[in-house]
Amino acid sequence: MKAVAKDPYDVVIVGAGHNGLVCAAYLAQAGLSVKVVERRAQVGGAAVTEEFHPGFRNSIASYAVGLLNPKVVADLDLFGHGLELVQWQMSNFLPLEDGNYLKSYPDLERTRQEIARISPEDAAQLEDYEATIGRLADVLRAFLMQTPPNTGGGLRDLWSLFKAGRRLHGLDLETQRDLADIMVMSAVDFLDRWFKSDAVKSLFAYGGIIGTYASPYSPGTAYVLLHHCFGEIMPEPGAWGHAIGGMGAVTQAMARAAEAAGAEIETDAAVAEVLVQGGRTTGVRLADGRVINGRAVAANVNPKLLCLNLLAKENVEPAFRQRMLNWRCKSGTLRMNVALSELPDFTAIPGVEMAEHHQGGIIIGPSTRYLDDAYVDARRYGWSRRPFVELVIPSTIDPPLAPAGQHVASMFCQQFDPDLPDGQSWDQAREQAADDAVEAVVAFAPNFRAAIIARQILTPLDLEREFGLIGGDIFHGTLDLNQLYSLRPTLGHANYRMPIKGLYLCGSGAHPGGGVTGIPGHNAAREIIRDVG
Repeated sequence: MKAVAKDPYDVVIVGAGHNGLVCAAYLAQAGLSVKVVERRAQVGGAAVTEEFHPGFRNSIASYAVGLLNPKVVADLDLFGHGLELVQWQMSNFLPLEDGNYLKSYPDLERTRQEIARISPEDAAQLEDYEATIGRLADVLRAFLMQTPPNTGGGLRDLWSLFKAGRRLHGLDLETQRDLADIMVMSAVDFLDRWFKSDAVKSLFAYGGIIGTYASPYSPGTAYVLLHHCFGEIMPEPGAWGHAIGGMGAVTQAMARAAEAAGAEIETDAAVAEVLVQGGRTTGVRLADGRVINGRAVAANVNPKLLCLNLLAKENVEPAFRQRMLNWRCKSGTLRMNVALSELPDFTAIPGVEMAEHHQGGIIIGPSTRYLDDAYVDARRYGWSRRPFVELVIPSTIDPPLAPAGQHVASMFCQQFDPDLPDGQSWDQAREQAADDAVEAVVAFAPNFRAAIIARQILTPLDLEREFGLIGGDIFHGTLDLNQLYSLRPTLGHANYRMPIKGLYLCGSGAHPGGGVTGIPGHNAAREIIRDVG
């Protein structure tokens, strides 16, 4: 059933990022009238494909598919709306400082054989490690699509809390112990239980700091490691891949699904204020002065941006406002897109002809000490002089992204503090920080600097300006223990409902957090339909 446009709309959605589009599609499928307004000229938020240099197109911010939820894909018929996914045949390539390397694959046996070259003892532990991670991922997946129990929320939340408790109580004791460990331990300490080789630990530890301003020795990074293993969209659970056409193909399919269901989407429509009257939302006022009325408003933005920028101060409870002032947003990320004349020629595996190590995640982080130093450097100087880099070259599996014989690459670089010391500005530091990231790759692929035709640099400040990622935080708020589940974004408001009646949070600042999953949009839509539908 298609929604019929009216004034007021049933729901106005602020932001056409992927969760906003998912929320819109579900609401429209339920027969509600939905209006989505987006500040940028195209939909997608941080999951977009753009030309950053003539002839070179890339996923500008988000750059890989792995966490997209299969239920969302099926319910919105994203494949029917043009989405095409390709799994990376090799997961990761890790060049080492001694000239050796490690590879990992979706296939456990191939990874075991690879690790055996470095450490036969660790290879023998791999199956048990993967089984533990898989078991824990299965436990937490069961909570992803559920609204967290909300303190003081009444019988429904009491029942949710009871069911969650029963599910955890029903686990065997060893799984309960592992779950407790992974929620609080550092990634390295957790990996120490299975592996002795630092190279092997580094092959996995990087996942604990992706999008996290922390050392792999920081408590809580073991959970971040697990967060990146939730994916089920590829044939092998936890595997990652590429959307043909880039990440914009994901959100374009979502937009088509939402519009097919009856939702209206307007771009170049920045929201200046979420309007409140008599203690409830009445719609939004755009930057051009227009007012769009709605019975409810769903915000696909960082909760800090929502409460401090889009709501008048008098409309936010002082205690809640203070919580949002203290909402931690810091992922330590600098994003670069580069146009390449040729593929990187790695010392560990020489050659510029395309090979399997070019077709997965290339990890510049050869030791746990290297990963730790990147964080220590950033705390001391503002950014790492030898940053950790994940390099992905999507044109190796999606050639139309670049001219024939040339390539595009995504560089996800850490650690880069959003708040530079001594009055420094990211506008002044941008080029030097980018140079340091390039040199980190050159240390393992000497031709890389000379192969760069053009580069697009997005510092933490640029990510905030361009995509509304406060502090450059790709998760809309750090994945700390006190910013997860019933505490996301804060105790008492984990059920996607904000303190103002009719105002909902449908983005990554809500449970279960960041990544291109579609789950916050799915879950928020379910709660909105209960209230409005």
